[in-house]
Amino acid sequence: MKYARLTKEQFDELHQEFINFLASQSITGEEWEEIKINKPEVAEQELDVFSDLVWEGVLNQARFLEHISSNQIYLFKITEFTINLIGVKVENDAVDITTRPGYNWLQQNLMDDRVSLYTSSKNISDDRNKDIFALIQQGAVITKGDLYAFFEKHLNLN
Repeated sequence: MKYARLTKEQFDELHQEFINFLASQSITGEEWEEIKINKPEVAEQELDVFSDLVWEGVLNQARFLEHISSNQIYLFKITEFTINLIGVKVENDAVDITTRPGYNWLQQNLMDDRVSLYTSSKNISDDRNKDIFALIQQGAVITKGDLYAFFEKHLNLN
């Protein structure tokens, strides 16, 4: 397995897609029930293959990621050749930027000495999707990039 198996909730959401996946392999609903009972290892393999297909599709579309904690924000922009990072660190224990008041404080105090802004860039490896998946496993989530665009504009990076 290249990525991670989807959760039960994700499989539930993708129920119809999974049925279509099984159908593409000429496996009927009745046959699937039989496989689950009599050949659980084959069923596990099918779940893994489907999970990897779903992840590939999602990761192929990913252009922006965010990882936000109480005092740091990591914003990633994925281009064809690089992963660009905008980092924000707040060194004020009274501020939790995962809350509305904390984030408002950050927006109003970007130039405060307790706020550090930095950028970085690294080349994408031969396996772009694996690079993105590694960031997701560390807690990043796929986004539309609005927050990245806000900080990119503020830092005059474009």
